[in-house]
Amino acid sequence: MELDKVLQSVGPRLRALRQERGFTLAQLSKSTGISVSTLSRLESGGRKPTLELLLLLARAYQVQLDELIDAPVTGDPRVHLRPFTRHGQTYIPLSRRAGGLQAYKQIIPPHYPGYEPEQQVHEGYEWLYVLAGRLRLLLGPHDTTLLPGEAAEFDTRTPHAFTNPGDEPCEMLALFGPQGERMHVRARPARRQD
Repeated sequence: MELDKVLQSVGPRLRALRQERGFTLAQLSKSTGISVSTLSRLESGGRKPTLELLLLLARAYQVQLDELIDAPVTGDPRVHLRPFTRHGQTYIPLSRRAGGLQAYKQIIPPHYPGYEPEQQVHEGYEWLYVLAGRLRLLLGPHDTTLLPGEAAEFDTRTPHAFTNPGDEPCEMLALFGPQGERMHVRARPARRQD
């Protein structure tokens, strides 16, 4: 039955969204009031989700309810932008799917974070494009400043960190693939005018 298929997909979706947001089950439990065991059973498919639980989770993740349950497409292709803040940075989702390739507009405040950050590693692949301001990218032994119009891509298993050394917010587009998907940008050469 179609309903059973939809309900079975909720657990993996919830797990992917939690991992994408960097929450532990304990942190999510604290913010939603849902017990760790209930959250674990929801993610593993051992418990069917109720509307009450899904509403609490949608609020915690700052997503629309239909993103949690993979509601059928309504025909409206627009992404409803719901910004969220994590670690002092603002993220504006530009894609709808909880798993797979994700697109964001990211805004990093001036002089962020105010100290020399420790480089982090995690699974995935990232592509960045600076729209405004300056982005300092620490990537393994490299220390590079990207200006508007510049892009970078890298495997996120390489130690990395971002800072904004400037006096203005840094705005960038970021594509992130949690399973290591790579985004290849190709430009078609301009036709020669004879």
